[in-house]
Amino acid sequence: MFIVHENSEWLPPLLAAFEAEDVPVSEIVLSGGSIDLGSAPEPGIYWSRLSASSHTRDHADAKEYARAVFSWLQSNGARVVNGRQVVEVEVSKVQQHQSLVQAGFDVPRTSAVFGRAELKGVARTFDTPFITKHNQGGKGLGVRRFDTHEAFETYVDSAEFEASPDGITLIQEYLVAAEPFVTRVEFVGGKYVYAVRVDISAGSFELCPADACEVPLFTLRAGFDDDPLIARYEQFLEAQGIEIAGIEFIETADGRRVTYDINTNTNYNSDVEASSDRSGPRSIARYLKGLLAERYGQTGGADASSSVITIAEHPATETISQKVLI
Repeated sequence: MFIVHENSEWLPPLLAAFEAEDVPVSEIVLSGGSIDLGSAPEPGIYWSRLSASSHTRDHADAKEYARAVFSWLQSNGARVVNGRQVVEVEVSKVQQHQSLVQAGFDVPRTSAVFGRAELKGVARTFDTPFITKHNQGGKGLGVRRFDTHEAFETYVDSAEFEASPDGITLIQEYLVAAEPFVTRVEFVGGKYVYAVRVDISAGSFELCPADACEVPLFTLRAGFDDDPLIARYEQFLEAQGIEIAGIEFIETADGRRVTYDINTNTNYNSDVEASSDRSGPRSIARYLKGLLAERYGQTGGADASSSVITIAEHPATETISQKVLI
């Protein structure tokens, strides 16, 4: 089992789950290296942990590395969980929005603005308050609320203006919650695990649930297991080829249930895990273990004792790390 990622800080709960389920695992880190395009990948299941926020950790090229790695892996018949097509969902809120629209979900009114020149004019077509966000931006990074058009225009002209890493800014209607929380629904293998209630009373838009992040209050949302949204989300994930994800929605003061985010690099909060009879990381470990058994008849592949390897540190090591960006 190979985890393809760029941020080791998010891995400890996942690695503990793999150990508990006796799944051997190695890491492939998207920070540099090379691929011999004429070579074949090592046997194993490859799980993408690419994050849209990679640029905030000095890994601005990680999404391009991932595109190359998964194209090579999949063209050679490797089994990739959340592979090449899912990269596009992770790094583009435009892609997420359009996929949700096509599937019939209620989504926020949104405009995508390329560059800076038309931001003020497009914003004037929205009632206030409205929010802006980066097209590529995990954890709610780059999300701002503006209560007047004048305040937004001042921001656009200022040195404080923060562009999305891909140059695409989204302008979006501001949704007023009926109660001060949003809901994040977790899926593994395309199937529902649990739902999380996220307290937004403090007004924060940065909703990373990992223990490595500073987080708002996350609690298990009781009584959600029979909600009709679950089946709709499962059908959506299957159609999109997304196997592991968290989907967020808000219940608004005017009675809407608006889906606004898909996170294919989903993390898990320890407080929620402790209060649930289902575990996100353990569900992932069991799911990937099943894929290994299905493909190889055993949980073979990577050596469970392997650590993160770099070409510079181990130039002679004959492992996947010589073939894949690490």
